[in-house]
Amino acid sequence: MLKLILIAIAVIALTIGLVWIIDKFIPAKFKPILVVALWALIAVLGYQTFMSIYEPIQFNKVKKKRYAEVIDRMIDVREAQLAHRQVTGTYAPNFENLIKFIDSAQFTITQRRDSTVLDEVKTKQYGVDFFKEITIIDTLDYVSVKDSLFKTSDRYKTMMNVPNSNGAKVEMKSGFIGEEGDVRIPVFEAKVLKSVILHDQNQDLIKQENEVVAVDGVNGDAIIVGSMEEVNTSGNWPKTYGDSE
Repeated sequence: MLKLILIAIAVIALTIGLVWIIDKFIPAKFKPILVVALWALIAVLGYQTFMSIYEPIQFNKVKKKRYAEVIDRMIDVREAQLAHRQVTGTYAPNFENLIKFIDSAQFTITQRRDSTVLDEVKTKQYGVDFFKEITIIDTLDYVSVKDSLFKTSDRYKTMMNVPNSNGAKVEMKSGFIGEEGDVRIPVFEAKVLKSVILHDQNQDLIKQENEVVAVDGVNGDAIIVGSMEEVNTSGNWPKTYGDSE
């Protein structure tokens, strides 16, 4: 971009020089047309130079605002999915199931305590009392998942909607990883392409954004939470946008 700006400034300077030369050396009858044409060229180049600076600045403002809105939804998706796994042992396959779960499911509040009881097998075997330690889990109460995660808000009902995108939805899937016969571990992934989030922005700037690799940026061509390839429930955004883990 800097190179383009320098080229545009050089061309403008050259054009101004030509205007001066025309004013000094071109016959008077030709001057008006040439001068007007050159000043028009200066105006066009000046506008292009201004836009080459202004447009990326505006793009970054829009990008940061929209990324923050999408990431807020992704954090809700992750929290809801983690709750779904805690209660059911798996992740929800779609948003319809996930919303129904939030509306109806409950967390079980438990308390673990150690105790000692008679070991009947060893007592019978050896003829003397043997005792063993056990852990007892007492159920104390039940708490609504909705109240725990969202309190009085109903934003979970729209967490699949991508803001400012003409109805686009967050892509979400779930499944398991692990070879057949081994322990199969549940996984999920939710993502939104940057091209969807920034659909109405400059396409060249979107292409550049898709190639971002930076500590303080959202790397890759999408905002993603979770993974279908490994056990991972983190998001790919920097902490400046919110908790990614």
